[in-house]
Amino acid sequence: MAQVSDNKQDILRDLGNGLVLRRATVADTDALVAFNAEVFREPDQQGPNEATAVWTRDMMEHRHPIVDVGDFTVVEDTRTGRIVSSLCLISQTWSYGGVPFGVGRPEAVATHPDYRRRGLVRAQFEVVHAWSAERGHKMTVLTGIPWFYRQFGYEMALSLGGGRGGYVPNVPKLKDGQAEAYRVRPATEHDLPFMRQMYEEAMKRYLVACVRDERIWRYELSGRSNKNDDRLELRIVESADGEAVGFLAHPPLLRGQTLATVLYELKPGVSWPSVTPGVLRYLQRTGQEYAAQAHKEFEGFGFYLEMEHPLYQAIPERLPRTIWPYAWYVRVPDLADLIQHVAPALERRLAESVLAGYTGQLRLSFYRDGLRLVFERGHLRAAEPWKPTIITERWVPASSDGSEAEFPDLTFLQLLFGYRTLEELSYAFPDCWAEADEARVLLQVLFPRQPSLVWGVA
Repeated sequence: MAQVSDNKQDILRDLGNGLVLRRATVADTDALVAFNAEVFREPDQQGPNEATAVWTRDMMEHRHPIVDVGDFTVVEDTRTGRIVSSLCLISQTWSYGGVPFGVGRPEAVATHPDYRRRGLVRAQFEVVHAWSAERGHKMTVLTGIPWFYRQFGYEMALSLGGGRGGYVPNVPKLKDGQAEAYRVRPATEHDLPFMRQMYEEAMKRYLVACVRDERIWRYELSGRSNKNDDRLELRIVESADGEAVGFLAHPPLLRGQTLATVLYELKPGVSWPSVTPGVLRYLQRTGQEYAAQAHKEFEGFGFYLEMEHPLYQAIPERLPRTIWPYAWYVRVPDLADLIQHVAPALERRLAESVLAGYTGQLRLSFYRDGLRLVFERGHLRAAEPWKPTIITERWVPASSDGSEAEFPDLTFLQLLFGYRTLEELSYAFPDCWAEADEARVLLQVLFPRQPSLVWGVA
């Protein structure tokens, strides 16, 4: 967490025309809250966006466990004293195949409409990318509007928000006189160790996940203000005799006409088809309560658990709706460093494959630069930058410049994070290929398609 003073002269860059880029200070709190509330207002929203305002204040006033006021940048128009652009950097820990590493998450990116197309966001990204490097982050990630962040070195390379859903008729009814075998109740601090253990066990299913320590769990349970845009209701699922068998999390309001569940896990050995009907009835009751409060209709429920989850196999007939995912933007400033860091995960895949004990090298061309991976008896001995030869002919085999595979722009990140297979990338991008059988097999072994479920800290 950054430690800064309240000195409003802490200028990071003079942007000209009366605009200065600086760190936020405590004195900026009210102005920055009001700025975000106004800029993040939905098109059909009457008045400022209160949920975003509360989220910003929680971060600015030290309620957030890993964000401080000094993690915000602001652009001030010194002629008026107004904040005209801002963003923040949220530091956190993610894991890749069980290997943890630091991640920076730029969020709350906003510019007043009168000051757009002046490079203000770009200038702030240059600053927070430098902060991220100083903090030892292996990559930066964010959620955001389509295309925009590609211009700052990001690629959409991780699934975000997909799942399955159903409607009111898909909720099973209790028979006359039948009691619930499982009930859902609010979580308490006493439940935190149970939820944390369940979460950590469940995340082993996924390639990429967010690591959450005790302070983050406590913040999710009771640290956020009531109207915080990211607040979730944590719920325990227990048997009739009071044994906790699982937990779930959902926002305290409807998204449209749907109640969205963003986490749902059960203990190993507990039957999903036996427990879930009671959970669906809880979601229906709760969704109808939220709908009445908001004067709208409750249409159904959604499980935003990405595209693969045990629940979908357990009750497919009650989940007729497919919720197609969006994607995380991912930026990896030092690809060789990240791959070397997650080498244990790659070596484990090698050891469990037809290439166990592999010795050799793999040269990956990204056309303007590249990467060389060196293996010895199944261990990654080196991951280093490599410069492919520039070829001027109209068409040449990939091996002509010494590479075994070629990936245009940042498409390799989609392969690295299990988002797309080599075949899918080759189909979508004619200039993405791996000709030699050995290279193709090695890429498929090292980087298979694999689901991720990232509940990032915001």
